[in-house]
Amino acid sequence: MKSRVLSATQLQPDSANRLPVRLAFWLLDRPHLGHRDSIKHFAGRLLKQPARQGVVAAQSRLGQLLCRDCGNARDRRIGLELLRQAARAGDVRAQVELGRAYCQPRQREPQQARHWLELAAAQGSHEATRLLQHLSH
Repeated sequence: MKSRVLSATQLQPDSANRLPVRLAFWLLDRPHLGHRDSIKHFAGRLLKQPARQGVVAAQSRLGQLLCRDCGNARDRRIGLELLRQAARAGDVRAQVELGRAYCQPRQREPQQARHWLELAAAQGSHEATRLLQHLSH
């Protein structure tokens, strides 16, 4: 697989996107806030525009939210696509999450799971290594 050099603009949100992304991450990472549905919904709205504009961290986190916390198939499909975009850009969390999603009975694609987990493991993800071991059994 070809590797490509990512420009700084792909890795870092511009100044207009920085505050919403940081606020969304802060809300989601707070133990007393991040588990509330209303907070997840608000954080998702904050991440939506930066994700559309190609901010990799926003794509990754919004993709995780949509895949884990939304009950409908449309949102899960959008979440998987956002994770795919972030994973292609080299985001380890997105690669692990995508690998995990492809291991689920609903998505069950072991070759895709292996592909993304191997990429994440090559970047040092212990969780990806652990999931690869389970996938082999």
